Amino acid sequence: MNCSKFFFVLAAAACLQIGAASAADKGNAEDAVKLMNKAEKHYKEAGKEKALADFTNDKTNFVDRDLYLFCFNKTDGHWTAHGNNPALIGRDLLQIKDANGKLFGGEMKQVVADKKEGWVDYMWMNPTTKKIDAKTSFVRGIGDQICGVGIYK
Repeated sequence: MNCSKFFFVLAAAACLQIGAASAADKGNAEDAVKLMNKAEKHYKEAGKEKALADFTNDKTNFVDRDLYLFCFNKTDGHWTAHGNNPALIGRDLLQIKDANGKLFGGEMKQVVADKKEGWVDYMWMNPTTKKIDAKTSFVRGIGDQICGVGIYK
């Protein structure tokens, strides 16, 4: 194999490795549902107040790579937990627009009202890249809360 072909093959292999490592650093839909199931179990066992605090503060059990939990009150739409940005707690999610102007909180509320759980697409800040990325969140009603775990596309 001549030198230029060798370096081309080497570069291609390196790109494939970087892509594989990058995919391993991101959560997928199955991971999001697993984290939601874990959160619901914790909510039922520990109680609402402890669970919401843990979803915000316990980075070991309730944050997985770029996956984190968030919850908001079903009635008034105010965030009650946020595993990536606790400063959002108390803000009205129903009034927050994504980067494209979409009021995605209302859609989350409607999905839970209609189907108990489901997926909602919107644009949001990726904690890994620090850029606005397409995101889809799996949302589920738990007690008087709507909780979600999102994956970045």
